Amino acid sequence: MKDLLVFLAEGFEEIEALTIVDVLRRADLKVDTVSIKDRPEVKGAHDIKVFADKIFDEINIEDYRAMYIPGGQPGATNLMNDKRVLECANVFNDEEKNVIAICAGPQVLDAAGLLKDKKFTCYPGVENKLKAENIVDEAIVEDNNIITSMGPALAILLGVKLVEILASKEKAEEVAEGLLLPELKKFI
Repeated sequence: MKDLLVFLAEGFEEIEALTIVDVLRRADLKVDTVSIKDRPEVKGAHDIKVFADKIFDEINIEDYRAMYIPGGQPGATNLMNDKRVLECANVFNDEEKNVIAICAGPQVLDAAGLLKDKKFTCYPGVENKLKAENIVDEAIVEDNNIITSMGPALAILLGVKLVEILASKEKAEEVAEGLLLPELKKFI
């Protein structure tokens, strides 16, 4: 069983996608990046090209414990417009697996109908495009298996939170120390 499935579409926010992958892999969690295109090369919102581990047709969603939607534009919109991604979100939710999104990514969860009656957060202003109304002004919001975060600067914190959820609190603390997160207090 793999730990996290990260969907990538043209225009994804590089910080939000790659930071999560990096932090979880530091914790020895198994993460696959997956292009929704028919080729592994995906260009981010800031013209950084990455090669996904797999393309959509190569995955079996039953092999994963959680799925993650990064933000960025037009990346989040491209994911939202892909019926396969919406179906995956619903399958994960139905199986009570974690469904995670950051920044503009919650629009995918909203389109899949997963934010109805759920508390969530997103990049400021994105909530105006959503049907869901239970916006919370917090860095990371957990409502059962739905986990959302506000945006790029919070990607490391979200990654550490996911390590705690998918591994353990001790592993999350170890990774946070290795990333020098406790040292940030000196500079903020």
